[in-house]
Amino acid sequence: MLTAVDHVQLAAPPGSEDRLRGYYTGVLGMAEIPKPPVPAARGGCWFQAGQVQLHLGIEADFRPAKKAHPGLRVTGIEAYAARLAERGAQVVWDDSLPGHRRFYSEDPVGNRLEFLEPVPQPAGQQEVRR
Repeated sequence: MLTAVDHVQLAAPPGSEDRLRGYYTGVLGMAEIPKPPVPAARGGCWFQAGQVQLHLGIEADFRPAKKAHPGLRVTGIEAYAARLAERGAQVVWDDSLPGHRRFYSEDPVGNRLEFLEPVPQPAGQQEVRR
C-alpha cells in the first residue's frame, strides 16, 4: 500500500549544482540536505522544506522537464509568488484548476515547477482532486 511520496527527483546538467543551490535555497527557501556518500559521488544536490524533498540528479544528456513537474503545495501563495518574482524567478499564473490558486515557474536549468494552494470551499463542498 502506498502511504506518501518520499521525494521527487529532477534532472540537471553537469556543473549546475551552484545555480541549483542558489535557486532552491535562496529563491524557494528550502534547506540543502546532505546526500549519502554513494549518491554524493554522482553529483547533484538534495533539498527539503517540511516534509517535501526535491532531489536534483546530474544527467549527462540533460533536457529540462517542460511538461512533467512536481506540484508543490504552499500556504500564502500570493506572498510566495511575490518572493519568487522579487528574486528574479518567472511566475506564470494559471486559473484552470478549480478550487486552487496556482502558478508555474522554472528552476535555473529549465525544469517546470507548479505551486498551488487550495481555495477554501463553502461548507459541504470537497476539494477537487486531479
